[in-house]
Amino acid sequence: MENWIEYLNDIVAYEIRWNIFKTILIILVLWLIKKGAYQLIGIGKDTDMKKVYHWRKTVQYTLVFIGLLLVGNIWISNFQSITTFLGLLSAGIAIALKDIFVNIAGWIFIYWRKPFDVGDRIQIGEHKGDVVDLRLFQFSLLEVGNWVDAEQSTGRIIHVPNGKVFSDPQANYSQGFDYIWNEQHLYISLDSNHKKAQSLLKSIMTGLCQADFKNIERAIMKAHKEHFISFSQYTPTVYLKIQERGIQLSLRYLCHPRKRRVLEHQIAEAVLEKFRMEKDIKIVYPITSVYLEKGLE
Repeated sequence: MENWIEYLNDIVAYEIRWNIFKTILIILVLWLIKKGAYQLIGIGKDTDMKKVYHWRKTVQYTLVFIGLLLVGNIWISNFQSITTFLGLLSAGIAIALKDIFVNIAGWIFIYWRKPFDVGDRIQIGEHKGDVVDLRLFQFSLLEVGNWVDAEQSTGRIIHVPNGKVFSDPQANYSQGFDYIWNEQHLYISLDSNHKKAQSLLKSIMTGLCQADFKNIERAIMKAHKEHFISFSQYTPTVYLKIQERGIQLSLRYLCHPRKRRVLEHQIAEAVLEKFRMEKDIKIVYPITSVYLEKGLE
């Protein structure tokens, strides 16, 4: 009896060792295939980085899926077929791991419907940033805004579950139209020459934005064809409004989201230089005065 038990133990141990060997062999072969595929994809001078990224992700997920099937078929001997294995696995995920299942569905939705892609600047819920990675369960944003003005990078990486695409609204800065409308406000006194101020501001904005006019024109034509987006005017303009502080001048212009702060700085610098030379234009700003009085004895 003892010899029979030892014999069975030897058989089980042999099968376990053999299964371990086959598992390691499968992992090694798939790893070599992955490395070879990455080399074939390559990165040349004219290669589109987005295409390289998506091809590498496709290879990675395909090999992981094949590996799970092969390794699962080795270790789970009770399953009669791969179809049964997949059916039970899907049912288990759907029932016990609802959040994971929703994140996988979100990943499929992101790749299928393309609400955003790697490199796009988006806002989803309270989070805003540039998409730097798309994974099976989450996507990653390089955060912009928050405590930093003009939507510049904070340096933080935010990992957002893919399931958020079903529950939170998304704003895409890069899809459909590559530019955004930006506004800066300036106040001048009521007795200032507002027409001259308006003319100077238009001249400043036109000079700084003129290099992008052709690109903006092409982007508008493309957006109109694909998304029926149209603008009656795309050149910089200035709107006037009378307020208690004086005349509000609203500078409105199209700019690339990532150049917003740089352009704001350049416009502000040019405005200060120009207006200092104009005696009939006075920039106004709120002033708080504090008067201290000694108490009476």
